[in-house]
Amino acid sequence: MNTILERLTGMHTLTDQVIAMDCLIAAKSGVRNYAMAVTEAVTPEIKTILTKQLEEAIDMHEKITMYMMERGLYHPWNVNEQLQLDLQNINTALNAPVL
Repeated sequence: MNTILERLTGMHTLTDQVIAMDCLIAAKSGVRNYAMAVTEAVTPEIKTILTKQLEEAIDMHEKITMYMMERGLYHPWNVNEQLQLDLQNINTALNAPVL
């Protein structure tokens, strides 16, 4: 979609939010997987390595969350604001022109 059409339809913000949310979901999945792997580690060395990777994954999750919060794309502490944002995004997606 070209930039002018994205701006006219409001899809530029939705696109940024979709990309950021995909990154956040992937980061959450990584945290979950590393946490599970730490509990299954066979040796102390492997557990140490996985714990370090878990900490890095948690840091990445925090950075993505902060990025989204600073841009108003995510409101994890305010359910009403997040619900309104989700409804707005749903309406934008439903009303987007089919190309």
